[in-house]
Amino acid sequence: MSPSWDYFWPAFSLGLICGVVAGAFAWRRRSWRNGALAVGVVGALALAALWHGPLGGADRFAAKVERSIHEMLVNYEMTQVTAHLHRAPLTRRVMLSGPADDFQHQGLIEYLDQLPGVEDATWSSSGGTPLIVEGMVVSLVGFLFGLLLAYLVELRRRHNSQWNW
Repeated sequence: MSPSWDYFWPAFSLGLICGVVAGAFAWRRRSWRNGALAVGVVGALALAALWHGPLGGADRFAAKVERSIHEMLVNYEMTQVTAHLHRAPLTRRVMLSGPADDFQHQGLIEYLDQLPGVEDATWSSSGGTPLIVEGMVVSLVGFLFGLLLAYLVELRRRHNSQWNW
Protein backbone atom coordinates (compact mmCIF):
# COMPACT_ATOMS: atom_id res chain seq x y z
CA MET A 1 0.00 0.00 0.00
CA SER A 2 1.00 3.56 -0.60
CA PRO A 3 2.18 5.60 2.39
CA SER A 4 -0.29 8.31 1.38
CA TRP A 5 -3.15 5.81 1.55
CA ASP A 6 -2.02 4.64 4.98
CA TYR A 7 -1.91 8.22 6.28
CA PHE A 8 -4.93 9.81 4.60
CA TRP A 9 -7.45 6.95 4.80
CA PRO A 10 -7.76 7.03 8.63
CA ALA A 11 -8.12 10.84 8.54
CA PHE A 12 -10.89 10.51 5.94
CA SER A 13 -12.59 7.78 7.98
CA LEU A 14 -12.52 9.82 11.17
CA GLY A 15 -14.05 12.77 9.33
CA LEU A 16 -16.69 10.49 7.82
CA ILE A 17 -17.69 9.18 11.25
CA CYS A 18 -17.90 12.73 12.65
CA GLY A 19 -20.01 13.76 9.67
CA VAL A 20 -22.48 10.91 10.09
CA VAL A 21 -22.88 11.54 13.83
CA ALA A 22 -23.16 15.33 13.45
CA GLY A 23 -25.54 14.94 10.51
CA ALA A 24 -27.78 12.57 12.48
CA PHE A 25 -28.33 15.35 15.02
CA ALA A 26 -28.29 18.27 12.57
CA TRP A 27 -30.96 16.94 10.20
CA ARG A 28 -33.40 15.97 12.98
CA ARG A 29 -34.06 19.40 14.46
CA ARG A 30 -33.45 22.76 12.89
CA SER A 31 -32.60 24.30 16.28
CA TRP A 32 -29.68 21.87 16.75
CA ARG A 33 -28.30 22.22 13.22
CA ASN A 34 -25.63 24.92 13.64
CA GLY A 35 -24.38 23.59 16.94
CA ALA A 36 -24.19 20.01 15.72
CA LEU A 37 -22.36 21.00 12.54
CA ALA A 38 -19.89 23.17 14.46
CA VAL A 39 -19.18 20.40 16.97
CA GLY A 40 -18.78 17.94 14.10
CA VAL A 41 -16.27 20.12 12.24
CA VAL A 42 -14.25 20.75 15.39
CA GLY A 43 -14.35 17.04 16.19
CA ALA A 44 -13.17 16.06 12.70
CA LEU A 45 -10.29 18.54 12.86
CA ALA A 46 -9.33 17.47 16.38
CA LEU A 47 -9.35 13.78 15.45
CA ALA A 48 -7.22 14.50 12.36
CA ALA A 49 -4.70 16.36 14.53
CA LEU A 50 -4.78 13.51 17.05
CA TRP A 51 -4.13 11.01 14.26
CA HIS A 52 -1.26 13.11 12.94
CA GLY A 53 0.56 13.57 16.23
CA PRO A 54 -0.08 11.44 19.31
CA LEU A 55 -1.40 8.40 17.44
CA GLY A 56 1.73 8.40 15.25
CA GLY A 57 0.28 8.61 11.75
CA ALA A 58 2.82 11.20 10.63
CA ASP A 59 5.77 9.28 12.09
CA ARG A 60 4.74 6.06 10.33
CA PHE A 61 4.22 7.97 7.06
CA ALA A 62 7.65 9.63 7.31
CA ALA A 63 9.38 6.34 8.18
CA LYS A 64 7.85 4.54 5.18
CA VAL A 65 8.65 7.32 2.73
CA GLU A 66 12.20 7.82 3.98
CA ARG A 67 12.82 4.06 3.85
CA SER A 68 11.71 3.95 0.20
CA ILE A 69 13.87 7.01 -0.57
CA HIS A 70 16.89 5.34 1.02
CA GLU A 71 16.25 2.11 -0.90
CA MET A 72 16.01 4.05 -4.16
CA LEU A 73 19.28 5.89 -3.48
CA VAL A 74 21.05 2.61 -2.65
CA ASN A 75 19.57 1.01 -5.78
CA TYR A 76 21.01 3.76 -7.98
CA GLU A 77 24.31 3.71 -6.07
CA MET A 78 23.94 7.31 -4.93
CA THR A 79 24.93 6.64 -1.32
CA GLN A 80 26.74 10.00 -0.88
CA VAL A 81 23.51 11.86 -1.56
CA THR A 82 21.21 12.20 1.43
CA ALA A 83 17.49 12.76 1.18
CA HIS A 84 14.83 13.23 3.83
CA LEU A 85 11.38 14.73 4.18
CA HIS A 86 11.22 18.39 5.08
CA ARG A 87 10.55 18.74 8.81
CA ALA A 88 9.27 21.48 11.11
CA PRO A 89 6.49 21.11 10.01
CA LEU A 90 6.50 17.75 8.28
CA THR A 91 5.71 18.00 4.56
CA ARG A 92 5.72 15.59 1.64
CA ARG A 93 8.64 17.46 0.03
CA VAL A 94 11.99 15.63 -0.15
CA MET A 95 15.12 17.66 0.58
CA LEU A 96 18.26 16.45 -1.22
CA SER A 97 21.88 17.23 -0.35
CA GLY A 98 25.28 15.88 -1.27
CA PRO A 99 27.68 15.73 -4.21
CA ALA A 100 26.01 15.31 -7.61
CA ASP A 101 26.46 16.76 -11.08
CA ASP A 102 23.74 18.52 -13.10
CA PHE A 103 22.55 15.33 -14.76
CA GLN A 104 22.21 13.59 -11.40
CA HIS A 105 20.40 16.60 -9.94
CA GLN A 106 17.64 16.39 -12.56
CA GLY A 107 17.54 12.57 -12.60
CA LEU A 108 17.17 12.25 -8.83
CA ILE A 109 14.41 14.83 -8.76
CA GLU A 110 12.51 12.97 -11.49
CA TYR A 111 12.92 9.59 -9.79
CA LEU A 112 12.01 10.84 -6.32
CA ASP A 113 8.91 12.63 -7.63
CA GLN A 114 7.60 9.23 -8.73
CA LEU A 115 7.83 7.62 -5.29
CA PRO A 116 4.49 7.11 -3.53
CA GLY A 117 3.90 9.67 -0.82
CA VAL A 118 6.33 12.23 -2.26
CA GLU A 119 4.83 15.50 -3.44
CA ASP A 120 8.01 17.12 -4.69
CA ALA A 121 11.79 16.75 -4.53
CA THR A 122 14.18 19.67 -4.43
CA TRP A 123 17.78 20.56 -3.69
CA SER A 124 16.74 23.75 -1.87
CA SER A 125 15.52 23.93 1.72
CA SER A 126 12.10 25.44 1.07
CA GLY A 127 9.12 23.68 2.60
CA GLY A 128 5.73 22.80 1.19
CA THR A 129 2.22 22.35 2.52
CA PRO A 130 2.35 20.86 6.03
CA LEU A 131 1.12 17.29 6.22
CA ILE A 132 -1.19 18.10 9.13
CA VAL A 133 -3.01 20.66 6.96
CA GLU A 134 -3.43 18.08 4.19
CA GLY A 135 -4.73 15.59 6.75
CA MET A 136 -7.24 18.10 8.09
CA VAL A 137 -8.48 18.92 4.59
CA VAL A 138 -8.97 15.21 3.88
CA SER A 139 -10.80 14.87 7.21
CA LEU A 140 -13.12 17.74 6.25
CA VAL A 141 -13.84 16.04 2.91
CA GLY A 142 -14.73 12.89 4.85
CA PHE A 143 -16.93 15.01 7.12
CA LEU A 144 -18.83 16.34 4.11
CA PHE A 145 -19.36 12.81 2.78
CA GLY A 146 -20.63 11.80 6.23
CA LEU A 147 -23.07 14.72 6.23
CA LEU A 148 -24.34 13.65 2.83
CA LEU A 149 -24.78 10.08 4.03
CA ALA A 150 -26.65 11.24 7.15
CA TYR A 151 -28.87 13.47 5.00
CA LEU A 152 -29.77 10.58 2.71
CA VAL A 153 -30.62 8.39 5.71
CA GLU A 154 -32.79 11.17 7.11
CA LEU A 155 -34.60 11.57 3.78
CA ARG A 156 -35.35 7.86 3.75
CA ARG A 157 -36.60 8.00 7.34
CA ARG A 158 -38.91 10.91 6.53
CA HIS A 159 -40.17 9.23 3.38
CA ASN A 160 -40.95 5.98 5.21
CA SER A 161 -42.67 7.78 8.09
CA GLN A 162 -45.52 8.95 5.85
CA TRP A 163 -46.76 5.39 5.41
CA ASN A 164 -48.93 4.07 8.21
CA TRP A 165 -50.60 0.96 6.97
